[in-house]
Amino acid sequence: MSRFVDDLVAQVLSLDIALRACRERLAARTDTEALHDLRINLRKLRSLLRPLREQPVVMPLEEAAAALGVLSGPLRDLEVLLAELERQGHGELLGARRVALEQGYETLLRSAELRHLFRVLDNWPGLVRRADSDGGLKGLRKRARKVLRRQSARLAEALVDPAHDRHRLRLLIKRVRYGDEAYPALSPVADDGWTALKAAQSALGDWHDHLQWLARAGEQADLAPLMPGWQAALAEAEVRADKACEALMEHFPTGR
Repeated sequence: MSRFVDDLVAQVLSLDIALRACRERLAARTDTEALHDLRINLRKLRSLLRPLREQPVVMPLEEAAAALGVLSGPLRDLEVLLAELERQGHGELLGARRVALEQGYETLLRSAELRHLFRVLDNWPGLVRRADSDGGLKGLRKRARKVLRRQSARLAEALVDPAHDRHRLRLLIKRVRYGDEAYPALSPVADDGWTALKAAQSALGDWHDHLQWLARAGEQADLAPLMPGWQAALAEAEVRADKACEALMEHFPTGR
């Protein structure tokens, strides 16, 4: 097995262990970060696989991770909302939402998507080793480098677009950041760009949270009194996000 493929399998095995630990933490309710950590590890897994996703042996695992990500997303949004309501001292708004969150945890733990992901993970190392020995994984390292460079170029173009979409920027920044973590030896991102990536992701995440809360408040009457405060906070978050993205532009010049 090539060193690149060997390292790929080792990373997937490590993420497999981390994901199973998150599942057990969530099942036992040991802490409030289990779901968040589950989603982070899913993102790491998908970022590791994204540059190689056209390979038949990679696609089933990437698709399984994506499906669980879609299923768990709204549950994480509810967690974040509950944390915000607690921070503001609105205990009277928590009751039914806490019940919904608990029900959501149980649904996720019993889901076909979660079971399927772990079934695919169980079989994946053997499938990859077989594909590698058959010569079906040649050129993976070169392809990964090419995809990482393309992702950075797309981010650079989006940052200078005067009509940029903050949602798309947030997605592109996540892809570049986690791709950098998955393949540090191949990443085109300079060391000083990593801090700027993290800061921009955090600022855009704060903006996204407030946007989500306002959308809920438009549908859920008991949240309506919180809208003025969230609208003011959203405006401030937009300014912080735009400044963070302006700072990030220095590390991602176009045409490089």
